[in-house]
Amino acid sequence: MARERPKPVTLTETAAERVRALMAREGKGYLRVGVKNGGCAGMEYTMDYVEAPAPLDERVEDQGVEIVIDSKAILFLLGSQIDYEVTPLHAKFVFRNPNQTDACGCGESVTIIPVANAV
Repeated sequence: MARERPKPVTLTETAAERVRALMAREGKGYLRVGVKNGGCAGMEYTMDYVEAPAPLDERVEDQGVEIVIDSKAILFLLGSQIDYEVTPLHAKFVFRNPNQTDACGCGESVTIIPVANAV
């Protein structure tokens, strides 16, 4: 019997509830998570609405919701947990990423080292 493959990214229940609410409001197919070059620390997390996953995107189901991960971001996001945080000053998705080595002062830009030996 084959062992279940671990999820590359997980969501907290709070994040899953927010994804469900956003997807219901937007009427789109999926929330797509990725990374891009930018900001003072080198990279930024991205979240976009898409009608359908791209051919090489990774589909992840967790906490009863399905998101897609940009194929170019997988090695940067492996092992990450996505949470949703609400404080008196902000409401935002928060990435707890074991591959993140630094962040800028405002928290919008991060330094991420890709996983070297992903199997």
